[in-house]
Amino acid sequence: MKTLRLTFILLLAAMGTAFAQQPQAQQQRRPRTVSILEIYDVEAGTRTVVKEFQGTIEAPNWTVDGRWLIYNSGGRLYKIAPDGKSEPFLLDTGYANRCNNDHCLSFDGKYIAVSHGTAEDRQSRIYVLPIQGGTPRLVTALGPSYLHGWSPDGRTLVYCASRQNEYDIYAIPSEGGAEVRLTTAEGLDDGPEFTPDGQWIWFNSVRTGLMQLWRMKPDGSEQQQMTFDEDRNSWFGHVSPDGKQVVYITYRKGDLEPNQHLANKNVELRLMPAAGGTPKTVVQLFGGQGTINVNSWSPDSKRFAFVSYRLEED
Repeated sequence: MKTLRLTFILLLAAMGTAFAQQPQAQQQRRPRTVSILEIYDVEAGTRTVVKEFQGTIEAPNWTVDGRWLIYNSGGRLYKIAPDGKSEPFLLDTGYANRCNNDHCLSFDGKYIAVSHGTAEDRQSRIYVLPIQGGTPRLVTALGPSYLHGWSPDGRTLVYCASRQNEYDIYAIPSEGGAEVRLTTAEGLDDGPEFTPDGQWIWFNSVRTGLMQLWRMKPDGSEQQQMTFDEDRNSWFGHVSPDGKQVVYITYRKGDLEPNQHLANKNVELRLMPAAGGTPKTVVQLFGGQGTINVNSWSPDSKRFAFVSYRLEED
């Protein structure tokens, strides 16, 4: 009897272990990411899918000639025609093979600047190379530095950087040199981007509690709050080439911390006048990190590109 009872107990224990392990195994199966590269037509109010990708792509730039969208995936940069009729082409970025979603083009369209995690310490630093590809040239000696903007005259890069564990906005000559700190507010300042006339730098800041869009003069003076949402965190204001509109991404208040911009969230893309005014939501999507980190306006200011995402179970 003792033997039968022990056998029964051991059988129940084994069954319990199996049942306990099953949910854990299910949790370990991570869903696959599908990336959808899209274009929004501002005048028509329509979304068009360029291409779906198995895996993660991020942050499309629209080239100045209008022929290509450049995006990052797996540490590399690729380009694809906006009509989706071509297969993606790999850009030659030399040893910069750990590029993140902080990349931008010069206003004349001749160069692209990237943020690449160096082999030595894996910290992001900024490099410049020809738009057709080539050998990267280091600009920022210090890391981490996350690129976001290039001045219209081509002389200055602006970026978010951590120095003494404080993230602020800095400027540096595009040829290299000494960096200049432009913001000093407590908390995260991020996403700096020049307006096409070079008169302002748009950025986002958490200094008022929620993440909001701000702008300042290129020397860091006249810092002005531009969005005043009470239920959203606003990130990455991108000014259209004609200087009239700004598109940006928002997260719902409470979905994350104000200083976070995470993937796999329900987010909105909003438009507002560049001079300031009432924003409007134009796209609701599943996305966030990677959706619109960089300026993706078309040269004619009529469309912008973005990435939405879908999670699929194996």
